[in-house]
Amino acid sequence: MNHSLAHKQQRLKQRARIIQTIRAFFIDTGFLEIETPHRIPLNAPEVHITPLPSQDWQLHTSPELAMKRLLAAGYDNIFQICPCWRAEELGSRHLPEFTLLEWYRSHCDYQDLMTDCEKLFRHLLPDSTLLYQDQQVDLQQPFERLTIADAFSRYTDTTAWQALKDDCFDELIAITIEPQLGLARPTILYDYPAELASLARRKADQPEIAERFELYVAGIELANGFSELIDPVEQRQRFKNDARIIAQQTNRPLQIPEPFLNDLQQMPPAAGIALGIDRLVMLLTNAESIDQVVAFTPQDL
Repeated sequence: MNHSLAHKQQRLKQRARIIQTIRAFFIDTGFLEIETPHRIPLNAPEVHITPLPSQDWQLHTSPELAMKRLLAAGYDNIFQICPCWRAEELGSRHLPEFTLLEWYRSHCDYQDLMTDCEKLFRHLLPDSTLLYQDQQVDLQQPFERLTIADAFSRYTDTTAWQALKDDCFDELIAITIEPQLGLARPTILYDYPAELASLARRKADQPEIAERFELYVAGIELANGFSELIDPVEQRQRFKNDARIIAQQTNRPLQIPEPFLNDLQQMPPAAGIALGIDRLVMLLTNAESIDQVVAFTPQDL
């Protein structure tokens, strides 16, 4: 008997129930569950994400582009639970193959997704308390909502924009800020610098800020959501900028997903979010490592 696999059985049973509960939550809320291809011609170019090749195509790093094309085709509220792949990601909270929950709302913004997150957690934990590694997190109270600017002011001696200039933004988030978030209650960290917008839209009255947020529970980043950028001209320029940086780093030319940009012209105002199922199961089963909540890691195969 493989004792390592046998030892995981209880948590894998819990994982199955958690996913079933999530699926029921979205279906009962009026969402349509959809499936999109895992193997695609191109992912969105993102500087910090490396896709895995599949012959002359790629495995998707997220179902984002395909799901947004469905919104552009007239679908309203949709969700998907699926495996995704990213190269060079391996650790206690990272695997190169992992499971994402993504959901999208048409005619909504990132504030609506923040509310969804609160409702989903209270649905998963009806007693409104989470105990993770001796840290008790209260889900009954409204989630803390903390701007990036306020987080840097509270936990560092610099500003978010200065940290970007000094090339230490990610380091300060990961080492100094992130461990402080979501301890007494979940924290929604929001309003990122526009330089980190990716596929998020800018605030109409503050173009230096993107309508993007991340959800933290017990110091763990769980989700990344935003109001969608639906301007194909601006999105094309962002893709070109990221593709140029990636090409400089890898010495290989990078293409841009043209079908997505073509469909973006028909996309209504919308918001979307990706939530890591493996990390969520870690929290809900009090697991120390992501290895404990998946049947096989790459090292097991």
